[in-house]
Amino acid sequence: MSRAKTIRKYLIALTALVGAFMAVTSYGQYNKAYFFWMGRSHLIENRYREAIRIYNALLRVDSDDYEAYFFRGIAKANLDDNLGAEADFTLAIEKNPVSTMAYHHRAITRMLMGNYDDALNDFREAITLRPDISNSYYSRGYTYLMNRQFEAAIEDFTTYIFHNNRVADAYLLRGTAWLQLRDTLKAMEDYNTAIATNRENPDGYNRRGGVLMEQGRYAEALEDFETAVARDSTYTYSYFNRSLAYERLGRFPDAIADLDRVIEMNPDNPVAWYNRAIVGSTVGDYEGSLADYDRVVDLSPDNVVAYYNRAMVRSRLGDVEGAVADYSRAIELYPDFAAAYHARAELRFMLRDTRGARQDRITGDRKIAEYQDRLTDSMFVDYADSEQNFTRLLSFETKFTGANFDRLASTRENLALLPLFRFTLHSPDTARVIGPAAYYVPELENFRASMEMPRLVFSRLESDIPADSVMAADRTLAARISGGDDSWQTLFKRGVTQSLVKQFTNSVGTLTRAIEANPSNPYLYVNRSTTRAEMIDFISSIDGGGYQRLTIETDPEYRMQGSSNRIYNYDDAIADLNSAAKLSPDFAHIYYNRAGLLVMSDRLPEAFDDYTRAIELNPHFAEAYYNRGLVQIYMKDTRKGYLDISKAGELGIAQAYDLINRYNPNPD
Repeated sequence: MSRAKTIRKYLIALTALVGAFMAVTSYGQYNKAYFFWMGRSHLIENRYREAIRIYNALLRVDSDDYEAYFFRGIAKANLDDNLGAEADFTLAIEKNPVSTMAYHHRAITRMLMGNYDDALNDFREAITLRPDISNSYYSRGYTYLMNRQFEAAIEDFTTYIFHNNRVADAYLLRGTAWLQLRDTLKAMEDYNTAIATNRENPDGYNRRGGVLMEQGRYAEALEDFETAVARDSTYTYSYFNRSLAYERLGRFPDAIADLDRVIEMNPDNPVAWYNRAIVGSTVGDYEGSLADYDRVVDLSPDNVVAYYNRAMVRSRLGDVEGAVADYSRAIELYPDFAAAYHARAELRFMLRDTRGARQDRITGDRKIAEYQDRLTDSMFVDYADSEQNFTRLLSFETKFTGANFDRLASTRENLALLPLFRFTLHSPDTARVIGPAAYYVPELENFRASMEMPRLVFSRLESDIPADSVMAADRTLAARISGGDDSWQTLFKRGVTQSLVKQFTNSVGTLTRAIEANPSNPYLYVNRSTTRAEMIDFISSIDGGGYQRLTIETDPEYRMQGSSNRIYNYDDAIADLNSAAKLSPDFAHIYYNRAGLLVMSDRLPEAFDDYTRAIELNPHFAEAYYNRGLVQIYMKDTRKGYLDISKAGELGIAQAYDLINRYNPNPD
């Protein structure tokens, strides 16, 4: 069921409300009244296209009839033509500026398109005109909640509940707002009331059970999840939650049975396979666990922890060489993964490869020491530390993510930012759009040429140079530095190659030495910034991270799912770009890169300003238009976001048109 269908009950209920006052309206002609009756009949029976034809005929006779625009807008909204519906509600308001229902429904339509500011303005008008219509408070509260204005949402839901205290969803929504404000007691009060109000709705039990799980009250949480399953046996979320409670209580066969059901209903969710693999290995079903990890790797081929955990299972099954291969793959994806070095060292010792085992142990110890010396954030130490627990179960909303700045999300699914620019090794960059107004920075080109390094480019693309060639270049530079060449140029080039082989910590250290030798060069700061950001982003993928949506729907496919996002600290990377901007204030790519880091830090308004600055400096900066469009969509300014993405497509970003086709705000 689509989002438009979810809102349909809203619209049809209010259609009946408007029909009440229409019944007493006097029309000049019997045929006009008949056509209105026919149009309303089509709406009630979900024949929206037929209804639109009826209202089109009425408007050809009387183009000033605001009610015809209003009802046609309702029909369009139910056909997911939100822009068309908004236009009709606007016309209805122009013809009748005191039409409360037109303001109310235009607000709902704008909210569905993510235009929260204008939606809230419309709700304000509707409430000013008719403060006695409680539905406006409910809808505005929902809009505040989606816009993360939790205090305002609570106030509106409280007003609605004062007038309608038997609507369970209002308590659930207010409870979610309290939970976002970390007031667990009030959230639980609302969840309890929601359950008492509607004992058949599984959402209340799932919400309350989630809070109980966080509090370690697993037996009580299990009771709620069991009730949720009993209320709706087709709702995947309840089975998944129950599996987590079973696992915490040591009831592993029951946990596996619930995960079986989840996988049956949702076979492409890697988290379900991942959790079943963990529970399977816990009970000694290593063959089954191995098969599940195989499926996780198929669905999420770049997830480090999947290979790390599969290696442990293979080791238990006696496949030592296979386990070594998996640890090697984990290290290939994340060369600073100390735990993988230590684990591989033990297996290499078993294979009588004492030299390799010794080297792995030394490398793992060095990685931990490097993290502890250079980074104060305990998260990084955790992930270097071999004691980190990689076998915890993940929540249903968790999405495995990669390291390419792809954690920006809309309420529908993840939308990927185009990556940051940095100096890297690549064949000629054909992704750039070169035209008569191409952006050219002489200082940048002079710097690149002075490096005398074949295939050194300033690009957002991943390197296409074979790994063995990069390693060979890195060894050559290392030997040169060991031989006494510690010039900032050589250090910079070594920092580039170390970053390409994912030796992020070492790369940051090498680039820091280059900056100390030449603190006035902005390009050194740019590359240290991107290296720091890539290190953080890669480690976040191990964290099982990923933005998690907050949706509140009445349809089981879109049940309430809410969780907080973990925001990683990009302050050092941003500080490097601040330094670069002082040294080269007119270099557009500095602001583009800083905007990307601000997005990842959940500082969207600041990111928007930086993308705008990049575009001012380079009006043909296609990537900046694309990313600014995504930021505006995420900030719910959908219309302007699509205009930016359209401009990016015009300037040569091919995926811009793919995005427009997938998320057209005005579908056919």
